[in-house]
Amino acid sequence: MPEGIAVVRGGHTTWLKWHRARKTAGDLPFTAARILEGLRLGASVEVDLVRHAGGGFAVLHDFVLDRATTGTGRVADTPPEVLRTLFQRDGNGNPTAHHPMLFEDLCALLVAGEGISPQAVLQLDLKEDAPALTAGVVASFAASAAPVARHFILSGGHPEAIRRLADAVPNLPLGFDPCHEGAIDRLVQTRDFAGFVAGAVAEFPRAEMIYLEYRLVLFAADHGVDLIDAFHVAGKRVDAYTLTTTDAAAVAIARRLLDLRADQITTDDSVGLEQALAGVP
Repeated sequence: MPEGIAVVRGGHTTWLKWHRARKTAGDLPFTAARILEGLRLGASVEVDLVRHAGGGFAVLHDFVLDRATTGTGRVADTPPEVLRTLFQRDGNGNPTAHHPMLFEDLCALLVAGEGISPQAVLQLDLKEDAPALTAGVVASFAASAAPVARHFILSGGHPEAIRRLADAVPNLPLGFDPCHEGAIDRLVQTRDFAGFVAGAVAEFPRAEMIYLEYRLVLFAADHGVDLIDAFHVAGKRVDAYTLTTTDAAAVAIARRLLDLRADQITTDDSVGLEQALAGVP
């Protein structure tokens, strides 16, 4: 039975990253059980980090609580003790039995977790920019992350923010998403693909992984440019994000990304995508 880990095509392995720690389409995001399952299976798993009022991070995607939890208002204005009393909502908006996780909870989960595969990677997708990262926030992050940093890759679209946290945790693997601040719109207009690659590498040379909106990868390919190969030449691996379904159109997109030798595809249904691709030559 597929576990949603990776697909091998032409001798190249493409990992299927569990977007928001979801293995299948029906999963609730960011649950401890799924995160541990993924890490024990050796999967690539992603969680998001947003700052809360206590000077630390919550494992949430949105900057406001209303849609994903039973709370209201900004995460940045909510103390951690309040966050712990909330419940996550499912895709239909119904409260579940799961509380939002704090970053220190996530790290404690990894410390206590047994059987974590050495090939597993937990991506910390930082949603904050540098001004949000006070000295206290950085210190809190470092204290929690340092004992389990070997399991992480820290990423985001704000290089200075990533640097601030990474400088406090030696040897923390890093990634960079250059598809922000109007970058995609500019590239569609200019089609300066070589400049885009060079600029991304220069802006954050410490990045091991580059995260690219899959539509941008395919737009470049349609204009005769292989962005994935260009980043490979620069010594970077590439994640193409995000396939939200596993319908025929999504499978066709995934097949193109496999042909382009993407190192990772971010998906909301890694099991379903692996299963669908198994029947695609």
